[in-house]
Amino acid sequence: MEELSFRPRSFLGLENQSLTLDNCRVVILPVPYEATVTYRPGTKLGPSAIMEASPEVETFALELQADPSEIGIFTCDFLEVDTRGPEYMIERVKRACQKFIEKDKIVALLGGEHSLCLGAVKACREKYGDLSVLQLDAHGDLRDRYQGSPFNHACVMRRVGELCRIVPVGVRNLSKEEFDFILERKLQPIYAENIDDGGDWIERCLDRLSESVYLTVDMDVFDPSLVPAVGTPEPGGLSWQQVLSLLRRVVAEKNLVGFDVVELSPIPGNQTSDFLTASLVYKIIGYLFRRQRNSSNR
Repeated sequence: MEELSFRPRSFLGLENQSLTLDNCRVVILPVPYEATVTYRPGTKLGPSAIMEASPEVETFALELQADPSEIGIFTCDFLEVDTRGPEYMIERVKRACQKFIEKDKIVALLGGEHSLCLGAVKACREKYGDLSVLQLDAHGDLRDRYQGSPFNHACVMRRVGELCRIVPVGVRNLSKEEFDFILERKLQPIYAENIDDGGDWIERCLDRLSESVYLTVDMDVFDPSLVPAVGTPEPGGLSWQQVLSLLRRVVAEKNLVGFDVVELSPIPGNQTSDFLTASLVYKIIGYLFRRQRNSSNR
């Protein structure tokens, strides 16, 4: 797969504004890592594709009738890849996130493969003891080992679940091992087939989350008619409005302490998925901005 030729220096192309880490609330951390992908490759190009599309996203948000970039968005350099294996890269992500979390920043990790999520969760878990993880995903990612590794992207939520509660949403494909594990541990995924345009599923999701929430979005949670550029495009996924309806409520009613958007695998010549992913990242930041604005007006 050919490399993308253009990479903005900052998310939304905000480099000409006076941005420093001190006056920013959100930190964009691009991580171009891909080592355990099992079907369609290319997730290492995801961060570049998101960054390339992001300047085309309007900073003014019609839904909010405001400019969420006022929250302050600081973009890091792309995190250097550790080629020794996913467990080493996970620790590198953890250390990178820690230095921002210690400064009370919200890290938005742009992947890259889903295994990276574990490093960010570890960093957040050390600060927020009541942490739960909201997983938007077509797959369970609950295998104990896959292709000889417990840190494969297909195992990431099994490892996260050893640290804190997980709430999977949008799942529509499981292995028998994962299905048995869900029954054994009495997990309660909100399967895609049980999601409609009503609000009951959102209420059930909110009830299962703790006050502090980390959000991980595997882009294959969306129906592939919307986002075809993923490693394993599963039919029957969520719509744009369904995902936003959930995230709007989660950010308004919980304390979102960090998030990642992973598993975008760009298709050369088709920027639809790239733009949607960049828009999603900014939507989440927008909801954080609205919560911060509402809190300051109380």
